[in-house]
Amino acid sequence: MSADSTSTTTTWTAGRVARLVDHTLLKPEATPADVAALLADARRLGVLAVCVSPSFLPLGRLEGASTEGLVVATVCGFPSGKHASEVKAAEAAAAVAAGADEVDMVIDVGAALSGDVEAVRADIAAVRAAVPAPGVLKVIVESAALPDDVLVAVCRAAEEAGADFVKTSTGFHPAGGASVHAVEVMHATVGGRLGIKASGGIRTAEAAVALLDAGATRLGLSGTAAVLEGLPRD
Repeated sequence: MSADSTSTTTTWTAGRVARLVDHTLLKPEATPADVAALLADARRLGVLAVCVSPSFLPLGRLEGASTEGLVVATVCGFPSGKHASEVKAAEAAAAVAAGADEVDMVIDVGAALSGDVEAVRADIAAVRAAVPAPGVLKVIVESAALPDDVLVAVCRAAEEAGADFVKTSTGFHPAGGASVHAVEVMHATVGGRLGIKASGGIRTAEAAVALLDAGATRLGLSGTAAVLEGLPRD
């Protein structure tokens, strides 16, 4: 999925930003009731998508849950990425069969840091094969843990393996979450051809706007309401 490049002259209103948001709940302690509440919030806020753990799929079986008008995203190999490619692919295929429209997979960060970009590319390709179009594959690279040259190499590998998006972070890595610098590097590398999802630690409207201006085309937010409340109304 290609995405248009952004501009620092863009007026980011609450409604416009909402349509770029994956409203996210990936805490291990999340309950079915929490997910039902997430879905209700997502519809109220007018976001594009919800992102939940794969154990909650299919969402239609949860009491009080409705996905009407929402894209359903989930995660794969989460949060460490230290899973065999076959396991990631099987997890992704099961998620798609259970109703996921989009899958956010985690790379093996250690492989990237050791210079084995081919292993990263093959890992992504295995999951891509399990998420055929029109399914969307986002590749979580843990940008805060990668030097710029490795980040560039990983983004290129994701593009070569057929990914639709590159994504900054799981939000669980001790190195940190999304940064403007990382998004700028990612945008310079694959912007206009792949989408760029910024996620991890985005808690204010100012942070969200800075990331969008840097080139992000999707935002992963858990505190969506607070971010949108800081933006001008449409």
